[in-house]
Amino acid sequence: MKVTYNWLKDFVEIRIPPRQLAEKLTMAGLEVVSLFERGGDFVFEIEVTSNRPDWLSVAGVAREVGAITKSKIKNQKSKIQFKIQNYAKDYFKINVENKKDCPLYTAKIIRGVKVAPSPEWMKKRLELVGCRSVNNIVDATNYLLFALGEPLHVFDIAKLAASRKPQAASEGLEINIRRARTGEKIITIDGEEKMLGPEILVIADGQKPVAVAGVMGGRDSAVSENTKDILLEAAVFNPLSVRRSKQALGLASESAYRFERGVDAALVETASSAALGLIQKLAGGALSCAKSAGSIRQKHIYISFAAQDAQRILGKKIAPAKMKTILSSLGFEVKPKGKNNFLIGVPSRRADARLDVDLIEEAARLYGFSAIPETLPPVAPQPSPRQPRDLVSTLKNTLAGLGLNEVITYSLVDREMGQLCGKNEAAQAVRILNPLSREQEILRPSLIPSLIKCAAYNINQKQAYINIFEIASTFYQSGERPGEELSLAIALCGARSRITESGLSKEAAGALDLKGILETVFERMGAADYCFVPHGGQAADIVVQGRKIGILLKASRQALEQMGIKNQDLFALEISLEKMFAYLKPRKAFCSLPKYPGISRDISFVLKEGVALKEVLDALRAQARPLLAETQLTDYYKGRQIPDGFRGLTVSCLYRSPERTLTEEEVNPLHAQALTLLTERFGAKIR
Repeated sequence: MKVTYNWLKDFVEIRIPPRQLAEKLTMAGLEVVSLFERGGDFVFEIEVTSNRPDWLSVAGVAREVGAITKSKIKNQKSKIQFKIQNYAKDYFKINVENKKDCPLYTAKIIRGVKVAPSPEWMKKRLELVGCRSVNNIVDATNYLLFALGEPLHVFDIAKLAASRKPQAASEGLEINIRRARTGEKIITIDGEEKMLGPEILVIADGQKPVAVAGVMGGRDSAVSENTKDILLEAAVFNPLSVRRSKQALGLASESAYRFERGVDAALVETASSAALGLIQKLAGGALSCAKSAGSIRQKHIYISFAAQDAQRILGKKIAPAKMKTILSSLGFEVKPKGKNNFLIGVPSRRADARLDVDLIEEAARLYGFSAIPETLPPVAPQPSPRQPRDLVSTLKNTLAGLGLNEVITYSLVDREMGQLCGKNEAAQAVRILNPLSREQEILRPSLIPSLIKCAAYNINQKQAYINIFEIASTFYQSGERPGEELSLAIALCGARSRITESGLSKEAAGALDLKGILETVFERMGAADYCFVPHGGQAADIVVQGRKIGILLKASRQALEQMGIKNQDLFALEISLEKMFAYLKPRKAFCSLPKYPGISRDISFVLKEGVALKEVLDALRAQARPLLAETQLTDYYKGRQIPDGFRGLTVSCLYRSPERTLTEEEVNPLHAQALTLLTERFGAKIR
């Protein structure tokens, strides 16, 4: 996009030299890629971003210059006035085939023009911005294109074919905005013949296309030195249609460059009237008829704008009055809305401004990015995730960090799969009225059968260790309507290989591995007061704060063999995430590292199978609080030295004070009390 210094001065009062103006424009976002002097004027070549078609005119750039330099915009109304002379009734039709392709089309018939070379001042300005002078009629439309940003076109009426034999002047004249017919051709004004097709939007007379809409006119209807009567076109075309025509035909023009980015519909009549006045000034002629087809209802866009939001986003406090002045200078309507809040009306030319951040960017751009200091962003503590989506994301990251692999399985399953995990859920499953196959009869009531099937597939692919999880919805029949619940399922199967000093060892996955994974999840996500309640020897309920949220189990041999898993055990769990999320308290408080060393004591004892270790550890912590900092199970043993129904355990107790280094005299009595608690309350035998 090229503009000249003197042309800008026709629209705005400029008091700074060209090079300083170029620097200010660049710093405000209108990058001046080159500036050169020619013919006593300075030419600015500006890189215009695709979202700012309002800058593709001298008036648009002048508006920015006025806002940047705080200069007054000159009134242009007196320059676009025109007179209707010798008005006579003149009839013609405008037919728009599809209003989506052309929402608005206006046409004016001007009779009695005299085609001649353009005056030197106009030739010079057009040539400085890269446009070749043709004649006074064509140059007038090109001049307004660069000045205002609205593409215009003129046709020689004598070269337009009527749809029928006219009885009077232009009575049979038709302007048709339609898609080209297959096989139609046109010779464009550059002399090239183009084959048209249904994807090309054209302007046609009563018989044939006379222009590619929004791109380029045809040679056969162009204004020449013999032209007496012209039709002046100003319209709004669908940007996508113009871009499609431009690419399909390999054409490029200043008109297409603007239409494909979107023109301001409010500018159509203004530009058409300005062109009429300029043509009358340069070539004479009288307006004979003016018509239009279609209309565009201008939507009044208003955006709520809060000054404090601008400060938060920019990291710089800009006075609300300053932002109001900046936005007003850019043509936005600013209405007060409470203290330091505004309601901003967006002009029709600014299709890029739809959010408050767009307005904040405008304020920062004119305030000056260089005036905003470079600072590190403040680091504020991030609140723990509370939304289900965030919690699911955190859960997935946690499980993946523990080495598990996520799988995605089908929601539709076989009815018999509902019984594979030892629960007769298939009877209450949501049935599909018209299943595509036997394997898609019901919506799955549980994720565990799907994971068993997935594990079986991986075992058949020679995978020695399967550790997978899935987060998905399960379904159940709830009265007349089905219910849906977000669930998590984990499955472990096979043996992990470990390389140690003694060689390669294999460790089979078990229920304790699964339990440890879930405990880690609970700890990291803030679930407290949980326990595992065994039942039936092969399963345990997962309970949080007294409410069952899921189950941990060992898959039955029948279910595994049915799925093709032989000679291996599979352990799985499934929990309701909706129930689990209700008990999360993910807020975490920072605790400084301990300053003083601790004293560690181990207790080895034999405990009955039915006594829960968690209950033992909780009792030890409660008795020795606050000096007992940690308790941890370090050894588990069952063998010939341990009677049936018992198990050998070793618990490590760490005693520490945040205020001082503990002594043996302080720790020994506490540890003796712990031994007494184990023997008297839980019937343990100290080893």
